[in-house]
Amino acid sequence: MRNTVLSYLLLPLFTAVSLSTSAAPQPETSPSTSMVTLQPTAKLDLNQADASALQTALVGIGKTKAEAIVAYRDEHGAFTSVDELLEIKGIGKALLDRNRDKLTVN
Repeated sequence: MRNTVLSYLLLPLFTAVSLSTSAAPQPETSPSTSMVTLQPTAKLDLNQADASALQTALVGIGKTKAEAIVAYRDEHGAFTSVDELLEIKGIGKALLDRNRDKLTVN
């Protein structure tokens, strides 16, 4: 009986120890192998991009707004500033600010 009680007490202890050693954290890898280097993304030129490129690259710009940007460019000539997008119906300051870092005018 003494052996039975002892085994009931020691069994959970050994199980906890074996689980904790198998769940021990893995050694860290060197920073050069685990870090991802982010390349700067190329900005989209408002004067060169077609409607599908605008729709794909910009947040909140669907087919209709992308076509409106191209139509504005065709009607008024090349963009002189990214801020000129505010002249297009449906594009406000918040939408422009979300996409400003993705756009350029050359």
